[in-house]
Amino acid sequence: MDVNQYMQTLGQHARQASRVLARAGTQVKNQALLAMAAEIRAAVDTLKSENARDLEAGAAKGLEPALLERLTLSDERIEAMAEGVEQIAALPDPVGEVSDMTYRPSGIQLGRMRVPLGVVGIIYESRPNVTADAAALCLKSGNATILRGGSEAIHSNQAIAACIRRGLEQAGLPDTAVQVVQTTDRAAVGQLITMPEFVDVIVPRGGKSLIERISKEARVPVIKHLDGICHVFIDAAADLDMAEAIAVNAKCHRYGVCNAMETLLVDEAVADQILPRLAVRYADEGVELRGCARTRAIVKNINAATDEDWDTEYLAPILSIKIVEGLDAALEHIHLHSSGHTETIVTENYHNARRFLAEVDSSSVMVNASTRFADGFEYGLGAEIGISTDKIHARGPVGLEGLTSQKWIVLGSGQIRE
Repeated sequence: MDVNQYMQTLGQHARQASRVLARAGTQVKNQALLAMAAEIRAAVDTLKSENARDLEAGAAKGLEPALLERLTLSDERIEAMAEGVEQIAALPDPVGEVSDMTYRPSGIQLGRMRVPLGVVGIIYESRPNVTADAAALCLKSGNATILRGGSEAIHSNQAIAACIRRGLEQAGLPDTAVQVVQTTDRAAVGQLITMPEFVDVIVPRGGKSLIERISKEARVPVIKHLDGICHVFIDAAADLDMAEAIAVNAKCHRYGVCNAMETLLVDEAVADQILPRLAVRYADEGVELRGCARTRAIVKNINAATDEDWDTEYLAPILSIKIVEGLDAALEHIHLHSSGHTETIVTENYHNARRFLAEVDSSSVMVNASTRFADGFEYGLGAEIGISTDKIHARGPVGLEGLTSQKWIVLGSGQIRE
């Protein structure tokens, strides 16, 4: 197979399909989504048998148990995949929404209309359920999509793709509206991210090395985040019971997620009171603590935090802790070390809360809540395509609206410019 020619063909088909989707009504798109969900349920046995081929190959290659677990399609996960597609069908359709209509002195009426991006390329690893989630989100937002999953899930992804194609056909939409790359050749990724004539945006979902490569080499705009170095700051005016609950949840609810806290900042005024309590809770959870010198003077027998720790996304039961001299010092630390993902302040001081919201430059900034809420589902967006720490276009969890843009529309009655 000539990979370059193959990817060019996928791109051409996607561009053509995107024009069809741009004019497809909500009812037709929902019909396709519901048909896709039904096809996924009807293909349980096929999906599990194809997934078993991937699991067998992965075990033979020595994939770690955690990766094999992410790769597995159980009955429950297949049902959740179908339910996820149905949930997207139930969400409001952003396409065609008109806003900010006003009259200008010339008599023209001016506003903005929400429109699809066009063709979305999505590159992801391991979890085959992303195939259905991404396809459904792109379809509902009126975008054609090219999906390139990891080689370890090739058979699972192709089986899911067959369900998607059948759902599209039942609704009278082109099956090229969602195309799953059939080759495992890594050159396919390089080609996909350098076809601006066919692809309008790339969304990478995977490890840091994958996202760094795509960000460096892409000739197409990329929606992405590299790291999730998230902070919780316990202010001097914090409710300490609340602070304890938030700091434990932000770290321990799940470790391997991008919105988990990696650094805890504590105001020196309350450090002696809150850190011993938290040390007991973290010990119960098996979390390794790494602290600054002042932290280690309060919490004994923990490792010293290095400069590298402040810039590390652990994705593991490891937490760095620093005692700071008030809000200004906390803001400065976050400014220097945050990845721009999510930060939280725990405080009962309205002025400090307002300053934190205004001065922290991250995609999600919170007051008195766990960083674990930085998620498309929790934000009411339904499913999400990913989280963006970029400042242009989409920022934070990217749902249906993030997969669209806006264009100006003008309604006139014969006006000409003098």
